[in-house]
Amino acid sequence: MSISVLRTAESWWVLTPEGAAKVTTQAVTTGELLADRAALEAAGAGADSVPVETLPLVSPVTVPCRVVAQMTNFVSHVTDAGMNPDSTPLAFFRKASGSISGPHDDIIRPAHVRFLDYEAEIGLVIGRELPVGTTLTADNLPDYVAGLVVTNDVSARDIQLPKTQFYESKSYPTFTPVGPALVLMDADELKRFGDLRLRLRVNDETRQDMTVGGDMIYPPLQALQALSRFQRLDAGDLVLTGTPVGTALSAPPKPVQIIASLLPAQLRWKAFFKSQARNTRYLRHGDVVEISIATADGAIDLGTQRTTVMETR
Repeated sequence: MSISVLRTAESWWVLTPEGAAKVTTQAVTTGELLADRAALEAAGAGADSVPVETLPLVSPVTVPCRVVAQMTNFVSHVTDAGMNPDSTPLAFFRKASGSISGPHDDIIRPAHVRFLDYEAEIGLVIGRELPVGTTLTADNLPDYVAGLVVTNDVSARDIQLPKTQFYESKSYPTFTPVGPALVLMDADELKRFGDLRLRLRVNDETRQDMTVGGDMIYPPLQALQALSRFQRLDAGDLVLTGTPVGTALSAPPKPVQIIASLLPAQLRWKAFFKSQARNTRYLRHGDVVEISIATADGAIDLGTQRTTVMETR
C-alpha cells in the first residue's frame, strides 16, 4: 500500500486519513529517509496529525541530487512537434538540481526569457543505489523505483531552441517544481503506472490531459535499462519521464517548415520567434499553473501542484 510523504523545511510527514503525521527520523535527505522505512510506517500508524493545509510544503526531493529527464516520450507530443513516433530515439538530458522548487513556490521567469513553457511530467524517485551495468527487469524494478512525484519541466524555449541544448533552458532556479507528495509504491501499484493521468491547467484552462498508457513511448523499465548503461543513480535521484501534447510550443505547419528551412539560421529563428510572439499560451506574470496526476479510481494519487509565475525585475 502506498505511503504519501510530505516535507516541510524542518520535518518529514506522512499523509493520513486525518491529515499529516510527523515522522520521527534523523533523515535529512530523501535518500536517507527512504532507508528509514520503519519510521515512515510508524508515522502512518500514529494517531496524532495536523491539517495538511497548515503545512508550508517544500519539495519532497532534496538537493543536491541528480535530475535526469527523458526527451520527447509521448506519441501525442512527438506528433505535435512534427516528428515521427516510430523513429523517436530513447534519449535523455540533465537538469541542475538547483532548479528544484516546492509544489507551491513561485516559478520565476528571468527577465531575458520571453517564451516560458510548461511540461507536466511524472517523476521517478530512485530508492537505492543503481550502479552502471545493473540488470533491470520487470521483477526488480520496484527495488529501484521507490515512488513517484508530480513535476513540471519548465522550459525557456527562446534559450532552448536556437542553442539546440536543454541544460541552460531548463535549469534556472524554480524550473523544476516537485510535489506535493512523494508517493511510495509497492510492486502491484507500480504496475499501474500506465493508468496514471496527467492534467495541467493554466488559469483554470486545461492545457494537458492524457493517460500514460497508449501514449508513452518508453516506459520506466526501458528508460532505466538504457540509463543504467552509462549513468549511475543513487537513492533520492529524480528521473522525469516526458510530457504529453499540450505545451505552448507546437510545430508550425509543414509548408511553413519547408520555407523556413531555406532561410539562414539567424533569419529562421527571428521569423519563428516573431510568430511565437502571437502565441498566448506561453506563461506570463501572474499565471497560475496546476498539475494533478492520479488514476481514475483515485487508488494512486500524486496530488496537485499549484504554482504562480512571477517575473524578475
